Amino acid sequence: MAGGVLLVAGVFLPWYGTDASNSHSQVDGRTGSLSAWDVHPILRWLLLAAAVAPIVLLYIVVRDHELSWPRGEMTAVIGIIAFGLTAYVGIIDRPGEPPSEISLGFGWYISLLGTIMIAVGGAYRASTTERPRKPPGVF
Repeated sequence: MAGGVLLVAGVFLPWYGTDASNSHSQVDGRTGSLSAWDVHPILRWLLLAAAVAPIVLLYIVVRDHELSWPRGEMTAVIGIIAFGLTAYVGIIDRPGEPPSEISLGFGWYISLLGTIMIAVGGAYRASTTERPRKPPGVF
């Protein structure tokens, strides 16, 4: 749950900062500190949806629902995908011109930590669930 809270908070905190001494340093024509909510119109919704995954997992665990896969496995996969997207837009394809003049803000680090916590928490929960054994020759 803490990872989901961190991810939601991180989306609204500053992710990118422009260089004040360089007038050409901009992200989508804006300068200053910008959050993921300001910069990424599609990614912001994907990250908020990923932040809901731990809440759904908690609901499944509390209600003791039967699933055809280990509890937490889907949450771990969603956390890994969110981690990949967050790392991609922060390290590989940083928005703004010139990209080398755009710095990462603490919101990006908080979001990245939140995605790691979601993935690890889901993987831990999946590892505590025993998979039912099937007879030989059955997929």
